[in-house]
Amino acid sequence: MAVKTKEETAPKKKEAKKSIKASSKGKTLVIVESPAKAKTINKYLGNSYIIEASMGHLIDLPRSRMAVNVEQNFEPEYITVRGRAKILNKLKKIAQHSDRVLLAADPDREGEAISFHLARALGPANTDIKRIEFNEITKSAVQEAVRHPRDINMDLVNAQQARRILDRLVGYNISPLLWKKIKRGLSAGRVQSVALKLICDRESEIDKFVPEEYWTLDVKFNVGKKGFAASLSSVDGKKADLKSKEEVDSILARMEGLSYNVASVTTKERRRQPPAPYTTSRLQQDGTNRLGFTSQKTMMVAQQLYEGLELGGTTTGLITYMRTDSTRVSPGAVEQLRGYIKDSLGENYLSPDIRQFKSSKSAQDAHEAIRPTDPARHPDDIQKYLSKEQHRLYRMIWENFVASQMADEVADQTTAEIAGDGLIFRANGRKVKFPGFTEIQSPDEKKKKEKETELPALEVGQNAVLEKTLPEQHFTQPPPRFTDASMVKTLEESGVGRPSTYAPTIMTLLKRYYVVRKQRALQPTELGKLVNSVMAVHFRELVDSGFTARMEDDLDRIAGSELAWQDMLRTFYSPFVDILKNATEQIGEMRNVLDEVTEYVCEKCGKQMVKRIGRNGYFLACPGFPECKNAKPIPLGKCPKCADGLVVQKATRRGRPFFSCNRYPECDFSTWDKPTGELCPNCGKLLLEKSSREKGKYIACCACDFEEAEKSA
Repeated sequence: MAVKTKEETAPKKKEAKKSIKASSKGKTLVIVESPAKAKTINKYLGNSYIIEASMGHLIDLPRSRMAVNVEQNFEPEYITVRGRAKILNKLKKIAQHSDRVLLAADPDREGEAISFHLARALGPANTDIKRIEFNEITKSAVQEAVRHPRDINMDLVNAQQARRILDRLVGYNISPLLWKKIKRGLSAGRVQSVALKLICDRESEIDKFVPEEYWTLDVKFNVGKKGFAASLSSVDGKKADLKSKEEVDSILARMEGLSYNVASVTTKERRRQPPAPYTTSRLQQDGTNRLGFTSQKTMMVAQQLYEGLELGGTTTGLITYMRTDSTRVSPGAVEQLRGYIKDSLGENYLSPDIRQFKSSKSAQDAHEAIRPTDPARHPDDIQKYLSKEQHRLYRMIWENFVASQMADEVADQTTAEIAGDGLIFRANGRKVKFPGFTEIQSPDEKKKKEKETELPALEVGQNAVLEKTLPEQHFTQPPPRFTDASMVKTLEESGVGRPSTYAPTIMTLLKRYYVVRKQRALQPTELGKLVNSVMAVHFRELVDSGFTARMEDDLDRIAGSELAWQDMLRTFYSPFVDILKNATEQIGEMRNVLDEVTEYVCEKCGKQMVKRIGRNGYFLACPGFPECKNAKPIPLGKCPKCADGLVVQKATRRGRPFFSCNRYPECDFSTWDKPTGELCPNCGKLLLEKSSREKGKYIACCACDFEEAEKSA
């Protein structure tokens, strides 16, 4: 292959410089974070603008070291991010020949910091550099932002810088200690350690929980030709509290031959108000509870909707900025929404007064709530342009926002008591008189709810015929494990972290293998429990949610120009050094605490292999390391296809796990379904975890037709 000389490449470089100079002269350079955002904005600004993407941070603290000089007033050492120099140099060249530069990173502290570093880097190339921000990527919002550029807000920059340095001081001091005492690759963090403690504390509650037996007694009555369900409410004037089958049998014996009548019927009108427009926290919670998304997936899809998608040849931002803790909506957006409701649904579906919703006391209120950029853009009208996930999330955001200015749902709530010889059975019913904001929900869903809850017309003294008794045994349940939704809710209520940190915090715990997902629940691993125990004993204040919440308040004070960022760090760091010193002396060697001797023998040195835990889970390792470095996946069972092979977990090039015989290519058995580690009771072959739309999650044999429902977490 011929190598080009300097003489041959020089003309091309000159041509490139001339091209940049020619295309940039007299124009405005606008720098955004992502190519998708750049593509959308490019449609809204004319030929006098050049839109470029920085791809996030170009200048940041190095990953390999703390890079904070605590002796020099916590001075940070910033460098060009590895692999980003080419992008930065290109921006410098374009800025040099442009009339001005507008920095349009996301409208938050992170975006302000990105803009600050870009402004410093591009300063020598162009003296006219300003910051613009917009809460939605629409033509009017972008053009309005361009008309009102501003200087960099250093209070926001300092708040973000203080957060970065604070997290460095914690992580880059404690993590090496965990490496030394437990194993390499571990990490600790200001927010992640609090989240891990919450998960571990909940697991401890579950382990200690002792279930208690109790019973319910439901019945079915007929009045005329119509039936309805009721539950035993009281016995001889006392609240029904059935603890055993004997108590239930006693009640059932007492009920034989009794006649029943309607003792009371009470109907009250109930009005139900719509929910507030989405904050980031509530969006992530509903994304998990209603759509089955992880918090990370919710934010990823929301980012796509925000940055813009192709709708029939036009790139359009569909929602406003998705990182916010406020329920506030701009007056213009409220007016537009109320006009849409009136025109499309009728004035009777419009809330008589403009609804205003309170944000939490700790809310920064920097941005509007998450909403569609245009309420007239109905989810069904644009469904063909969106992926399934994008459409489901957009519909949820659209419905929530449109509902926020609609009228109340009005329903009659009926409670009826059916009496017989001192036994009172209670039946509850609900009949919607006016759907209000629920009108925009699925019609099938509304009919189903009305049918399930409506009672027949009942009158006091009316005879009720007992049709069926349905006694049922129950046991009290332990508190549930955290899901993404409940974790986000708890962090928000505790004041720990901010909207932008919830999803990354959960992902960090999963990546470190401190936590695993069991179905949707977050369950701590043995490694996570060990790290948490070390943190809880030796860094008690750091994993206290109240302490972390106070740190967040201090960061807000920095952003509000009420506190100097160096003072905040100085107050934190002095006692932290003493805690770190004591922990270093007190924490003992724990490197082999989690090792478990197995039946497998190392084929290289003959030693009994141990089960160890790594970033991706458990694996087999030779205890003779580093002299013997033999390591391999843990077998999940015998191969069902060949006699000698074992099934192990592997991964595709893109990281998707699959399971195959360790004798490949001699044996080609493979499956996407994870083996349970148990054997089929019918044929003795491997049982696999499977799922389908019809059956949900279930267990099935890889060889025969044996199936059973999957046990809950």
